[in-house]
Amino acid sequence: MIAKLKGRLDSTGTDHAIIDVGGVGYLVGASSRTLAALGPVGEAVTIHTEMLVAEDSIRLVGFARAEERDWFRLLTHVQGVGSRVALAILSALEPLELHRAVAMGDRAMIARANGVGPKLAQRIVNELKDKTGAAPAGGPVGVGGAVAMPAGSLSADALSALQNLGFKPGEASSAVAAAEEELGDSASLDALVRLALRKAAK
Repeated sequence: MIAKLKGRLDSTGTDHAIIDVGGVGYLVGASSRTLAALGPVGEAVTIHTEMLVAEDSIRLVGFARAEERDWFRLLTHVQGVGSRVALAILSALEPLELHRAVAMGDRAMIARANGVGPKLAQRIVNELKDKTGAAPAGGPVGVGGAVAMPAGSLSADALSALQNLGFKPGEASSAVAAAEEELGDSASLDALVRLALRKAAK
């Protein structure tokens, strides 16, 4: 399984890039957002990848950010959403926009993507709403409703603690954010976890 490529951007097309890794060129399908984020040809790049294995082919799909790859995985598990449609959705919507659209049941927002009609957009909302949780009001977001927090931060540790206790990522993230806002930056991990637990249990 190839999960990440680190090399030089050899060339790009309308829906793909070629990444030169030690003299080997990897053809990687990508959304327009990812292609725009890669930068100029010849520069060093790191791209997160998903390997798609079929009976007659093996393909790589690449993403500028890990959360885009996570959403690609979720989208392609919805009936009727193949890799091309998933990339079209990720070309039309940022992960945060997609998360909000799913959480709010906004099928019109999802239907902005090429190849996505109202029925498919509704199916995407129905199947992913419970899996992704409530979208936060702003800031970076990951699959499951969890706000992306710096590794090793008190917020990340508190979020991990709540998830280990069985709370869904979306619930845990909202509770930790609310507790952090109430306690301020000087809060200890113990105080943050205790207040977040009370808020999550409401």
